Amino acid sequence: MSRTLPIQARPASEPEHAAWLGRLIEATTPEEVGALIEALAREEAGCARAQVLWLNPYGSHQHATGSRPPYIEEELAGDALRTGEGLHSPDGRQFALPLLTQEQVVLLLELNGEATARNMLANIGPCLRLGIRQLYHAMKLADLYDSHTQLEHSENLQRALFAISDLSGSNLDMPDMLREIHRIVSGLMYAENFFIVRYNPERDTMRFLYYADIKDENQPSSSEIPLEERRYTLTWYLLTQGKPIMGNDEQLTQQVNGPLVLSGPASDDWLGVPMQHNGKVHGALVVQSYATGLVYSRDDSTLLEFVGNHILTALERKESKDELERRVRQRTEELAEVNRGLRQEVYERQRAEHLQEALFQVAQLATADIDENTFYERVHTVVGRLLDAKNFFIALLSDDRTKLDFPYYMDTGVRHTLSRPLGRGLSEYVLRLGEAWSGTRDDILVLTERGEVVPHSIGDPCACWLGVPLKVDEATIGVVVVQSYDINASYGAAEKELLGFVALQIANSIYRRRSAAALHMANLRLEHRVEERTRELRAEIARREQMQQQLHHQVMHDPLTGLPNRGYLRERLDTVLSTIQQEPNRRCALLYLDIDRFKVINDSLGHLAGDEFLKAIAMRLLTHVREPDMVARLSGDEFAILLEDIEVTTTATTIASRVLQAVSAPLRISGKELEPSISVGIACGDPSYLDADELIRDADLALYQAKQLGRKRFAVFDEALAKDMVDVLTMESELRKALRQNEFEPHFQPIFRLGDSTIVGYEALIRWNHPQRGLLKPSDFVRIAEDSGLIEAIDWRMFELSCRLLAEKGPAEPFITFNVSALHLRHVDFDTRILKMLERTGLQPSRLVTEVTEGALLDNPESVRATLERLRISGVGAALDDFGTGYSSLSYLHSLPLRMLKIDRAFVHELDKDGSTNSTTVVAAILALAHALNIQVIAEGIETQEQFDTLLRMGCEMGQGYLLGRPCPVDHWL
Repeated sequence: MSRTLPIQARPASEPEHAAWLGRLIEATTPEEVGALIEALAREEAGCARAQVLWLNPYGSHQHATGSRPPYIEEELAGDALRTGEGLHSPDGRQFALPLLTQEQVVLLLELNGEATARNMLANIGPCLRLGIRQLYHAMKLADLYDSHTQLEHSENLQRALFAISDLSGSNLDMPDMLREIHRIVSGLMYAENFFIVRYNPERDTMRFLYYADIKDENQPSSSEIPLEERRYTLTWYLLTQGKPIMGNDEQLTQQVNGPLVLSGPASDDWLGVPMQHNGKVHGALVVQSYATGLVYSRDDSTLLEFVGNHILTALERKESKDELERRVRQRTEELAEVNRGLRQEVYERQRAEHLQEALFQVAQLATADIDENTFYERVHTVVGRLLDAKNFFIALLSDDRTKLDFPYYMDTGVRHTLSRPLGRGLSEYVLRLGEAWSGTRDDILVLTERGEVVPHSIGDPCACWLGVPLKVDEATIGVVVVQSYDINASYGAAEKELLGFVALQIANSIYRRRSAAALHMANLRLEHRVEERTRELRAEIARREQMQQQLHHQVMHDPLTGLPNRGYLRERLDTVLSTIQQEPNRRCALLYLDIDRFKVINDSLGHLAGDEFLKAIAMRLLTHVREPDMVARLSGDEFAILLEDIEVTTTATTIASRVLQAVSAPLRISGKELEPSISVGIACGDPSYLDADELIRDADLALYQAKQLGRKRFAVFDEALAKDMVDVLTMESELRKALRQNEFEPHFQPIFRLGDSTIVGYEALIRWNHPQRGLLKPSDFVRIAEDSGLIEAIDWRMFELSCRLLAEKGPAEPFITFNVSALHLRHVDFDTRILKMLERTGLQPSRLVTEVTEGALLDNPESVRATLERLRISGVGAALDDFGTGYSSLSYLHSLPLRMLKIDRAFVHELDKDGSTNSTTVVAAILALAHALNIQVIAEGIETQEQFDTLLRMGCEMGQGYLLGRPCPVDHWL
């Protein structure tokens, strides 16, 4: 117990204070004990006023008795507590006696007259000490009660939160979960009228997730509505302000920052709190009371807000769980559907296997050494396993084709023997029809009414009937029939197909027995058929047993050539390079191969011939590779050879030379003899290569170099090639800059009339005025422009500038030609763009001739023909360039709207050489053909006077070449 002021007291008579002590014993609270001490001081000590003060500002019982004392008295009490002794006020009228110093409890007395504090205390000393002790115990007891109450409240709240948390993982449906939440909140406060609102900030919508109200008969719908529809309501303010709102209607009006629209029955008190997550409002909780006298406090608001956040978490978890369960159910249903499909597939495969087994048995019976009756009976047994064939018969035409014999007739379990003249039965109908026929009783009735058949049957009319003709070498010898009397039975396409196969075997066997002379050949055909079918069945069994291996092989191999593909090569390369990292002295080599001019072969001979060509090349490559080295097809016309272990680079170059020589041997495809060639890029792998892609890249760079050097050769990768590739990237950038700064210009090469050496036209040839490298020809940059996709823009710039220069500076007669690639002709609006360009430049359409190559014609002949025809109608001519170098010139020449054709310079160069009879004959033929088709001819590449004279004698109209004039800027000629 705390230290108290010692009191010197006179002995007192116990009976005098018995009643007071009785009340003291019954007092249990600090307030009651304090009041008894005050009464003791007033009544027994004769004080004018007595008051027990609790001076601790944080105590639970501060100023528990009486009114608050004046400041001067409170100061006097404080001084007494600090000194631990009783103190008088300056005027001597007040006396402060510390009762419990640690708890800061003081007894303040107001004295009467001459009475002293010591005398008064002496009268009540024993009782006062008992009162102080009782006061100490009462305060401790009160603190224990407070702690117990707080603990009980915390436990209730914790149980509620645990219950809310458990709900999110429970198996309750959402409505049951919401009702349970209502029950939990009701255990914390009055919540008979309670609702939950969910808010979606992204869609700005809300919905009443749960609503319970004892007076509101018009309960809101639980469907989602725009928040704007509830503007200015209490719910709207809760969701938009994000702050609790509490009170009656008047107090609620003061807590919102706008007009208030009240809905529903009027309540005595209303409390709503927002549910927030990460600073955003996602809903609200609301409780209200009607005529209960209950008023919600700030503690209720704080508690509900705290609980609301846990409810929001539980709701979100429940919604996430429900969504997950929905997705799981959906996925389960999808998997079930897939499973059903797989089961159906398994069933179909089992059925197919059963069918194949039965067909195999029928094929065996057709060649078995058994008598005729046994053969028919076994055929009937096998067919009966596959379809409804209880009623089964075979009818054969007699040799004179006047009778129908039935060597086997089984009907309703009874074997019949029957022969009759040809009539108009269903069997005869199938014989006349020459193909399988099936029908129901109604179908047979229709045929009967039309006079097609006159039914012949044993017993009652059948419900369905199926007959297939027996044929040998397209000659019909009879019919095989199944029929059923069950009205629920039917014969479909599968049964037709099956019986058709059986009919073939039966016919072959019968024909063998009928014609002994043809027995040997019939047996050979049947054996061949059986063997073929046996191989198919065995292959199918092996395919199923090796399904996984084949799938892996297909993924890692090229389907056309059977060679490993790029993925297989990369895996193998990674393994080899990993080995080299561990054995630094080891080397490997990668040969990257590309077939030269493969597109021409594809376009000229077709893709099927192209595929055969690729397979032939693959076989040639395989013959020059040893184990463990590998040949792979990367894509299209690209192949690769991996040499896993080489000692020096010359090993790779030696193999490359051997491969070049082997591939170049003549090859005959689709009736044409071709001389294929390849270009090879070589990259040698050493420890500097970390992965396959690096080695493939460098081999590809070397291949590019080989093709640049003229194809049909190999190139080895070195650092210079890497630098050249950087230069290619630089040139791509410079090409784009050249387009922006108009660095391209056309050079005009004149076209002369050979008879009088008059200039009749010009061919526009592009040149690049490079700011550092000077004037560049197309061979210096066109390939890079094509690879980078800039060639079309460059061509159109050259087209328009050429036409404008000729229109502005040249005379009105000469025409102009420029080369049009297949890339341009693929655009359906090419002719429209040409005509608009002519309109802009002012050049007459009749003065423009577009040059197309034979390769461009082969790309899409119908589309190109239509485009050239539209240009011809508009006045723009067309010329066929490099005539005679392609594969299909003559097949297209007569059908194209051509104004001119240009003899390729390869033929012209041979005209002044000894023994050039072939070239002279070809040129003469071209001139004759062109004159017959009324097409003008231009000879290209005239470089000597002898070539000029020869062409003039042969009747060539026009020509161009270095002898007549080199390409120059327009000002040189005009």
